[in-house]
Amino acid sequence: GAPDPTTALQGPGLRIVQAGIPQREKWERRYAERNFNAHLQLSVEDRPDWVKAVIWPETAAAFFLADAAPARQAIAAVTPPDGLLITGAPRRGEDPPGLRNSLLALDGSGAVIAHYDKAHLVPFGEYVPLADWLPIEKIAQGGSGYVPGPGPRTLDLPGLPPVSPLICYEVIFPQGVTDAQARPAWILNLTNDAWYGETAGPYQHLQHTRLRAIERGLPLIRAANTGISAGFDAYGRELGRLALNAAGTLDLRLPPPLAEPTAFARWGATAPAVLLALTILAAAAADRRHKARRLR
Repeated sequence: GAPDPTTALQGPGLRIVQAGIPQREKWERRYAERNFNAHLQLSVEDRPDWVKAVIWPETAAAFFLADAAPARQAIAAVTPPDGLLITGAPRRGEDPPGLRNSLLALDGSGAVIAHYDKAHLVPFGEYVPLADWLPIEKIAQGGSGYVPGPGPRTLDLPGLPPVSPLICYEVIFPQGVTDAQARPAWILNLTNDAWYGETAGPYQHLQHTRLRAIERGLPLIRAANTGISAGFDAYGRELGRLALNAAGTLDLRLPPPLAEPTAFARWGATAPAVLLALTILAAAAADRRHKARRLR
């Protein structure tokens, strides 16, 4: 059976920050400084000394953070000693040129040491399919559509086990969650579910997230702008959460992954599909036998 999760929590300490910024205020320039300062304050407030990485949600920095030296220095001031701060932020890319919805990892000097660009973009949310023919504007902030990243990748970050980043609804797809050539030790999901408001959406999104942990046998950490932020171990057991529309922090130790990849991680949906096909064939054979006996 699964070991007691309390005996396995000896990994690096993480702080999840949930600032609870309403969607209508998230991109307003008049609230930009207030919103950024709220994340900075929550990053250090009553923080245990065992926390080595602070995690902010998707586009918590609602500006081009890589190009904003003063903001990166402010982040450096709240980053744990010899630790990291990981946040979502838009990013300008060059190959090809365009806007990215990204995760940035910053060290204690405020330097961006790694990034991940969201690969699975939301149609009509982050880009408009057939934009040259459809006179429709995308929902997300910005005048132009986002450019997708190359796909799943495993980041090697100082002081942390190798991690597979996912942004927002990328986590709802069972396939394409991790790099098949470089198994990570955990999954990190940055999201902004404020779009859903007071609906079942944030709760459904959270349960999709939990399923990815179970399928992959990997712990999963989720930082959400307005919630629900949470952590799960490699068996899908919840380690803690921050309630929907609350502002606060969640400090926890990163659990270990399962020693070996799960059957789903190895074969994906192939095994369930084969089992389903065998079940259908067995049911059909049983039905034929039953009909044959009735005709005797």
